[in-house]
Amino acid sequence: MAASATKDYGSMTQWQLVRLRFSRHKLAVMSVFVLIVLYAGAIFAEFVAPYKATDKHLEQIYAPPHKIRFNLSNGLHTYPLEMVQDPITLTTTYVEDRDKPVQLGFFTKGSAYTLWGLIPMKRHFFGVENRADGTFFLLGADKYGRDLLSRIIYGSRISLSIGLVSIAVSFVLGIAIGGVSGYAGGLIDVLVQRLIEILQAIPQLPLWIALGAILPADWPSLWIYFGIIVVLSFVGWTGLARTVRSKLLSLREEDYAVAARLLGASHGRIIFRHLVPGFTSHIIVSLSLAIPAMILGETALSFLGLGLRPPLVSWGVLLQDCMDLDILSRYPWIIMPTAFVVLAVLAFNFVGDGMRDAADPYH
Repeated sequence: MAASATKDYGSMTQWQLVRLRFSRHKLAVMSVFVLIVLYAGAIFAEFVAPYKATDKHLEQIYAPPHKIRFNLSNGLHTYPLEMVQDPITLTTTYVEDRDKPVQLGFFTKGSAYTLWGLIPMKRHFFGVENRADGTFFLLGADKYGRDLLSRIIYGSRISLSIGLVSIAVSFVLGIAIGGVSGYAGGLIDVLVQRLIEILQAIPQLPLWIALGAILPADWPSLWIYFGIIVVLSFVGWTGLARTVRSKLLSLREEDYAVAARLLGASHGRIIFRHLVPGFTSHIIVSLSLAIPAMILGETALSFLGLGLRPPLVSWGVLLQDCMDLDILSRYPWIIMPTAFVVLAVLAFNFVGDGMRDAADPYH
């Protein structure tokens, strides 16, 4: 039996061994499913969100989260909230109207939308069976009576995609600059490493803030989106470049690299066709651990008003409402986007840890 198991392991490729070791990291596997759910929600945001991100219910300003209830007579339901204003203090509170249960269900009809700009639809994954009966805010509403859960789901589309696109740009820069530095060596290597050290010596958040402040406030939304990607990628490539450089320094004198050089292969072919694939797993680990920093960078810039701005919706834009501590103390549910930021960052970190352990041949 032991000999058979050894034989099976011996016949596996590197990627099969990595997948096998990764599957044993339970927390990393759970995190993969969490990320799948988050990105599926972002991709199908119009369908998953109970309302449009711009739907306003001015009679439900700062409505607290509704409670989901179930009984045999009403099934899955909630109770509508009615605003009550204190005549002396003028503070508003919400009370449940127990006489008018609002039926909830799956695949309900709601606001019309066009999925991906192609498919006209009215069905939403979950919501109120009859919109005339009342509203349902699972995580509460904001200052304009907009459903916070719907806006978080729409915001995930921008916040999560910025992380991936920024990493893609950092990947190209890191591989190209780090590859040239490690392969060429000499003066080129010295200059590149000094540049990396200068960039890494500057604290990231102040540098991001300074670069974000340069972006013109009158730019179109699409330009702002790509401007933030450039800002986040400006220093994001340095860690990957150092990883690539260190690996190439140890691999460029290997027999297969020398043989390719003697056969007349170009320097670019040797770097990207022969050397880089030898440590692809390490590159994937570095990228997976860098994505959370990009998500946090966008959130911080947008929160400070230097990144994305309304009417765009991202997790950082949603957190701008939390800057008023008085509002936050009275309506604490508006800080809920933070929970999704933390969930996404932890999930990426756990996946990165699992990939690092799986890619380590001595683990």
